[in-house]
Amino acid sequence: MNKTFNPPAVRKPFGNYNHGLLVPAGASLLVTSGQLGIGTDDIIPDEVTAQAELCFEAIGAILKEAGMSFADVIRISGFVTKREDFPAYMAVRDRYTSDPKPVSTLIVVGGFTRPEFLVEVEVTAAKVI
Repeated sequence: MNKTFNPPAVRKPFGNYNHGLLVPAGASLLVTSGQLGIGTDDIIPDEVTAQAELCFEAIGAILKEAGMSFADVIRISGFVTKREDFPAYMAVRDRYTSDPKPVSTLIVVGGFTRPEFLVEVEVTAAKVI
C-alpha cells in the first residue's frame, strides 16, 4: 500500500491530490508518454473536457495492457494551453483517479505539436508484484 504525505509544514493541496506518495519496495513501475486528446479515428474534439477524457482513456488502455489500473497511478502530469481550462481538466482527472490520490502537477504551456490540441497527460504507475 502506498503511503501519502501532506505534512502540516506544507500548504494543503489545491485539489484532489497528495504532496507526496511513497511506493513500497518491490513495486513494478510504469511510465507513460504524454497522451493527447485524439481518438483512434484521428478525431480531435474541440473542447478540453472531451480531449482530457481521450487522454485518460488512452492511459487506461496502457495501464490495462500492463496489468494495472488507475488505482496504481502514483503521479500525473497534466499540461493545458489555457489557464481557464484548469477546472474542466481537474474534473476529468478526479473522475479517473482513486484513493489515495496520486501526486499531480498541472502546467500551462504555449501549445502542442498541433494547434487543435488543448491538453496532454502523462502518468507514472506502480504496483506491488
